[in-house]
Parts: sequence; structure tokens; C-alpha cells
Amino acid sequence: MQYEILAAPSYSLLEVDLEPGQKIITESGAMAWMEGDLETQTGVRGGLMKGLKRKLLSGESFFQNTYTAGPGGGRIALAPGPDGEIVPYEMTGGELILEKSAYLASTEGVECDSKFDGFKGLLNEGFFVLRVTGEGLLFFNAYGDIREIEVDGSYQIDNGYAVAWEPTLEYKLTRSGRTIRSFLFSDQFILRFTGTGKLWVQSRSPRSLASWAHPFRSVEIKDHSN
Repeated sequence: MQYEILAAPSYSLLEVDLEPGQKIITESGAMAWMEGDLETQTGVRGGLMKGLKRKLLSGESFFQNTYTAGPGGGRIALAPGPDGEIVPYEMTGGELILEKSAYLASTEGVECDSKFDGFKGLLNEGFFVLRVTGEGLLFFNAYGDIREIEVDGSYQIDNGYAVAWEPTLEYKLTRSGRTIRSFLFSDQFILRFTGTGKLWVQSRSPRSLASWAHPFRSVEIKDHSN
């Protein structure tokens, strides 16, 4: 299997060339275009319960698409929902933790499942992530550019900027403090990482964008003169 990431990092698109018999599994709706001898199969990968966990706990698609190349081979282009970078990651039998909307695609030896990581220090909010295991090639995406960080000790980031991290890192989700912004938008959550391992962060946060756009939303004004 050959692949190329186009228009990186701002508007990345993943283009994959599949040899006969090769497969790639993608999030539902990720296919932008395809050509050649490709067969598409939509199903609940991992069974009904795993599909429900992905949908209800992490907001991922209940169904996933599997594209299989026939004798003639084929090419498929995959586009993530947010504008940003796509990262290829080789799974070698270990584990990688993804933020709940970061999974884009993988080869068939890779498994992706939702994981509830408890309350992580919070009294009123749980923490849902994606646990990726197996062997093969994984592609994950972010909103904005992605920075890879080698953590050795401790590292703190706003929860909205976390993309992926290795399981050798311990992490805890906490509030940053009692601020007006936190009171109004409840977005001041900090991920505190400790240990040694890799961490991937994104240069933009969807929640920060939503907070910025909130005052400009359309508001219906009702006429109470009658």
C-alpha cells in the first residue's frame, strides 16, 4: 500500500493506492473520491457493542467503511472533517490513545475502541477517549497543525488541544481555576501528563472557535408588541 498526504498541513487530504486484495478501514463519510477496482462494505466493525460504545461514548461513527481493492487495484482519497494535518502512525502491537474525534483510517490489523477513563480528578465530568491497538498503519487527524512532543517529566495543555499520546504517559483532567470564562463556557480543563512518552497536540481548538463565534450567532427577535 502506498499513500500520500496532500495539501498539508492546513487542508490535508490522504490519498491511498491499494494493491489487489489490500484493504483500508475509514470513518463513515471520510471518502472524498475514489477510482479503479474498489469494493465498498459498510458495517459495524468489532460487533454491535463496540459500535454502540464508539457512537454513544465518544461520538464516533456507529458504522465504518471498508474499501477492498479488486484485481485491478484502486485509489481512494480521504478527507477529515476539520481543516488540519493528518499523521501516519505505525502500530507495532502496542497501544495509542486518541482524542475522541481524531481517528481517520487504518489498515485491517488495527482496532479502534472507545474507552472511559473515569473522572480523572473531576467531580462532574467523565473523560472518553479512543484506544487504538494492533498492528498496521493508523492515520489520525487534528484541527490545525500538529506538534509532536517528547514528554520527560510533566507537561500541561488545555484539554481542547490534545490529539494523541502514548500509554506510557499518566494523565489527569482538572479545572484550571474559577474564572469567568470557565463559568460561562466550562472549557477550562487542563490535561496534566507525567512520565516519559510522545504527545501530539494541535494548534487550534474547536471549542475555542465555538466560544469565539458564539456572540455572532443568529438570534431570533420576537415581536411582543401585539
